[in-house]
Amino acid sequence: MKAGVAVFLLLSAILIAGCNGAQSALNAEGAAAVQLKHLIIAIVIVCSAVWALVMIVLILALLRSRTQRERPSSESERRMGKLVAAAVAATVLIIAGLTIASFYATRGLGAAQDAGITIKVRGQQWWWQFIYNDADPAKSFQTANEMHIPVDVDIRIELESIDVIHSFWVPSLAGKRDLIPGRQNTISIRADRPGVYRGQCAEFCGLQHSHMALFVIAENMPDYQRWAASQRGISVAPSDPEAIAGKALFMRKPCAACHTIRGTDASGTTGPDLTHVGSRKTIAAGLLDNTRGSLAAWIADPQTLKPGNNMPMVPLSSDELRQLSAYMASLR
Repeated sequence: MKAGVAVFLLLSAILIAGCNGAQSALNAEGAAAVQLKHLIIAIVIVCSAVWALVMIVLILALLRSRTQRERPSSESERRMGKLVAAAVAATVLIIAGLTIASFYATRGLGAAQDAGITIKVRGQQWWWQFIYNDADPAKSFQTANEMHIPVDVDIRIELESIDVIHSFWVPSLAGKRDLIPGRQNTISIRADRPGVYRGQCAEFCGLQHSHMALFVIAENMPDYQRWAASQRGISVAPSDPEAIAGKALFMRKPCAACHTIRGTDASGTTGPDLTHVGSRKTIAAGLLDNTRGSLAAWIADPQTLKPGNNMPMVPLSSDELRQLSAYMASLR
């Protein structure tokens, strides 16, 4: 009975999470995710039915053993043998059926051949790099940890890793696919309606694996096109005196050696592109909301907030920290 209650509570928690729109495969908003949701529900129903039948047979057997003490007859043994054979056959059929259902549900997770947009995704310890390539190099751009896509369009995702194995997983839109160093994998995602869909690295990749989140922001096509046009632009020169001082400080400190800000001399490739960092909802791969205070805290001591990440701590005075955070916040 305790096991039955535990299973019921677990299934209830999963269903509630899916209905509340959390990061859940049951909150399906894409064709591939819907197929996986149906597969999950089918497996849960079948396994629950099997569990219930096993419990019923077990209870009946226990009751029978209390009331019938004599040795079973040969007819009874034959009947029991037939029941066991039927149970084995049913098990084989159930496993085969679930295997076939799983095959048909997951075969569509590969990249669509006629995808409207292709985005290259690079997994790094511990953040996501999104590269929007275009036939015209001037129209190519990249961002970090937040991927914008138009709704009702198949998106081809090309997956790469430059350090260890990661796994790209946005459960509301598709299944998961690994990013393996030296190999390119692909997957397709499609959002049926606008929204913000949280994803996560689903393969243990080091100390900060749990702090390697991503967000897919699905928008109507006009909104997506406006966003893409703004991302293609170079950074806007700051007008606030504090932000102007922050820009000069950024170029003078080691920051410019690791980060790119298009429209300036900063062209580093080790860290995320910061050209429009002020327009992102979060920083540090979903660890902090993107506020000026969070930017200052991250710049001041990234190793305390996310131990083991590749951003060094740069000694700064309080005035320099205010200037740098003002400049970062102005990059929209």
